[in-house]
Amino acid sequence: MRILFVHPNYHSGGAEIAGTWSPSWVAYLTGHLRRAGFDDIHFIDAMTDNVTSEDLARRMAELKPDAIGVTSITPSIYKAEEVLRIAADTVPNAVRVLGGVHATFMYKQVLSEAPWVDVIVRGEGEEICTELMSAIRDGRWPAARSSIKGLAFRDGDQIVATAAAATVKDMAAIKPDWSILDWSKYIYIPLGTRVAIPNLARGCPFTCSFCSQWKFWRDYRVRDPKDVVDEIEDLVVNHGVGFFILADEEPTINKKKFVAFCEELIARGLPDKVKWGINTRVTDIYRDRDDLKFYRKAGLVHVSLGTEAAAQLKLDQFNKETKVDENKTAIRLLREADIFVEAQFIVGLDNETPQTLEETYRMAWDWQPDLANWSMYTPWPFTPLFQEIKDQVEVFDFSKYNFVTPIMKPAAMERGELLDGVMNNYRRFYMKKALLHYPWRRTGFRRRYLLGCLYAFLRAGFKRSFYDLGKAGYWGPQTKKTVDFHFDETRTLAEAQLEDWEASADRAARAAERRDAVRAQMKERAEIRACGGGPAAPAL
Repeated sequence: MRILFVHPNYHSGGAEIAGTWSPSWVAYLTGHLRRAGFDDIHFIDAMTDNVTSEDLARRMAELKPDAIGVTSITPSIYKAEEVLRIAADTVPNAVRVLGGVHATFMYKQVLSEAPWVDVIVRGEGEEICTELMSAIRDGRWPAARSSIKGLAFRDGDQIVATAAAATVKDMAAIKPDWSILDWSKYIYIPLGTRVAIPNLARGCPFTCSFCSQWKFWRDYRVRDPKDVVDEIEDLVVNHGVGFFILADEEPTINKKKFVAFCEELIARGLPDKVKWGINTRVTDIYRDRDDLKFYRKAGLVHVSLGTEAAAQLKLDQFNKETKVDENKTAIRLLREADIFVEAQFIVGLDNETPQTLEETYRMAWDWQPDLANWSMYTPWPFTPLFQEIKDQVEVFDFSKYNFVTPIMKPAAMERGELLDGVMNNYRRFYMKKALLHYPWRRTGFRRRYLLGCLYAFLRAGFKRSFYDLGKAGYWGPQTKKTVDFHFDETRTLAEAQLEDWEASADRAARAAERRDAVRAQMKERAEIRACGGGPAAPAL
């Protein structure tokens, strides 16, 4: 049986300004499938290679796969649907499979607007996808589809969702096949080296109202740090990777496992060969203030902090459980440990004004992170915050739900004015950094890294790819009233999806699993506190 995976050709001018990111999802699925006996697996990275529809159709026709799988986040959903439409025209006998966070929650919407999609894999993909592919290989498809948990499909005029599948419990069974990727394509621009995005843990015990990760992964689980370092060693030795970013929403939640991960990296001498970065919460930096230099010794060089907002009102609205003054202190602690820190701000809610935008700039400069990023608030249609503010949402063109396009229109600002205000923050922050800070930050790695980040930023600005400025027609303050974001106003949100965007089976399963996960986490944190704050860092 031949399987073809395709990463859809979607670009937004957001995170990709820092490089070309390796699509880890295909490695994790491929690894699981290979151990189940599937050895004829192919991959087309249409995004990195900028593959046209015509070329994609030609390559599909040449490969003649029995199944085609595509992933989707919200902004790439239309491109993902288009991949499977091309498959329907080109290789009509292939089973067309769609997965990812958007399709998981918005399956009714997707199957309504893209009836050529044969089946949606809902949730964590390894085990569900393997069972699905086994049914196709053994000739049990489509007869057996109703018996496979975690699927959604059309049955005549009806859209059917089977009961939610359990999350992966045997974390040792997660063994990605990184060889499926052509590593020469994936470069982290600031360091000019190959970049990977491995996974230490899945899920998150926190429930930030704007986030979907805790909903998608459901319960919080951490892999054995030695297994993850095995992966990283393979990436470094066999694929030439020199930088990685942990895909976890917050890899430091379980301090015991995170410290063990760092210790294992050091024991194998990997920090001399590979550097890495993470996203994490301000509260964890506070907790680990005495361990930050140890983390740096393990190769951690870049931390992106979810500071989110300069105003406490916004932090409370996001359910962040942090305070503004804690953000400033966390940034200082990281810089003192010689770890580059990136502050993330969310802008563009209903109460945004030119004054609040100015406030985020002043706080960013006062806090002095090495990097700052202003992201447009993007209301994922399956998050709690969307449910609260959906009456204010006017744009349902999901291709623009990319953190760089102002989906929400503040009451006191036009979208073009919001974009101009954000660009003004970027211009001032990075111009001052370029003139006053980056060139003078010591020598060696720190200076090279910061200048590399500046180069990536300027490169994207020169190419007009940053924040999709070229497509929107933004050329500075003089164009803020003529900016055109090209929203597809024909797109609407299915009412049925809003009324029942979680099947009752999902609700019951998630509630039970989250209760168990929270109990386990609270027990572990109590044990850590009883031991004096967690494992010692002998490297210090």
